[in-house]
Amino acid sequence: MSSPLRIITAKRNAATAAQLAILGRRTFHEAFAAQNKPEDMAEYLEQTFSPDKQLAELQAPNSFFFLAMMQQEVVGYAKLIIPSALGAEPGSDVSTRAEIQRLYVLEDWIGTGLGAALMRRCIEEARQRGCRSVVLGVWEKNERAIEFYRRFGFKHIGGIDFKLGQDLQHDLILRKGL
Repeated sequence: MSSPLRIITAKRNAATAAQLAILGRRTFHEAFAAQNKPEDMAEYLEQTFSPDKQLAELQAPNSFFFLAMMQQEVVGYAKLIIPSALGAEPGSDVSTRAEIQRLYVLEDWIGTGLGAALMRRCIEEARQRGCRSVVLGVWEKNERAIEFYRRFGFKHIGGIDFKLGQDLQHDLILRKGL
């Protein structure tokens, strides 16, 4: 019997942008609200997950969104950027570097393999597009995500500041060779 899970490439339209705005807000809130101030979360969610901002991201030629579908419900998503300079030395060639900028699954679906399916789809897309490595940033306090990425072979290569509302946080930069 086949799995009801499907990973699809997101359509680059307003309807998908509206869906991503809702899903993005919800998954980010579920993942980080408990460790952050409500006002910082509210500011970040407003700046990052408006339908207009999501539409602009969807329509950017270097971005690829993948949706995890169970039956007809979107329960997770990933955003891949090609190329990416995240963690690269200044002046280096980044044309074969991909970045997983977001990978989120609704809280009820964590641990079911959806995140792993999205990760495999991002890696597959990066390989198909000639990338030799994939990078990502992950909050240094997000131990569950760090362990998830390590299981896929990602290694720590640096760090970068990340502003959540008014709170300056630190993300680890992880890299995986393809």
